[in-house]
Amino acid sequence: MSDRDAVDQHVERWLPVVPDLDPDVEGAVVRMSLLTRHLREVKDRALAALDLQEKEYGTLHALAGRGGRAAPSEIAGDLRMAPASITARVDALIRRGFVQRIPSEVDRRRIDVELTDAGRAAWRRAMGVVGDEEQRVLGVLTAQERRVLADLLRRVTLAAGSPPGRI
Repeated sequence: MSDRDAVDQHVERWLPVVPDLDPDVEGAVVRMSLLTRHLREVKDRALAALDLQEKEYGTLHALAGRGGRAAPSEIAGDLRMAPASITARVDALIRRGFVQRIPSEVDRRRIDVELTDAGRAAWRRAMGVVGDEEQRVLGVLTAQERRVLADLLRRVTLAAGSPPGRI
């Protein structure tokens, strides 16, 4: 491939310093890091423009992923947080009109959290900006290339999440 980028220069600079450096591993890791940083910056700008904090967006996202309604403990589990720490987030989102507390349909002792129309709209606007950029960036690949990339990254992610020597 003739297209070179700054990572190719980075790898060339480090090969003489670290002769056993695998240029493909170094190139892949640096590119994944740069892509992650880029998408994070796009997301941060979108959230700032929409006057949403990251934790607000995360909570709205967790709710949307559960059909717009969930128990606080389910939201906490999705966000990998202590259930008690969800209360302040929910309270802040209620003040903004993004969620409401409602009686559970499955357990009358429980109170669920539900997205309001305003909360769903705020979440969709942020998702739209981020999703558009993801499509733009990965749109340089064909559908087949995106599938191969997704499959390869799945294998790498599974290896990263398992103890050494298990895969």
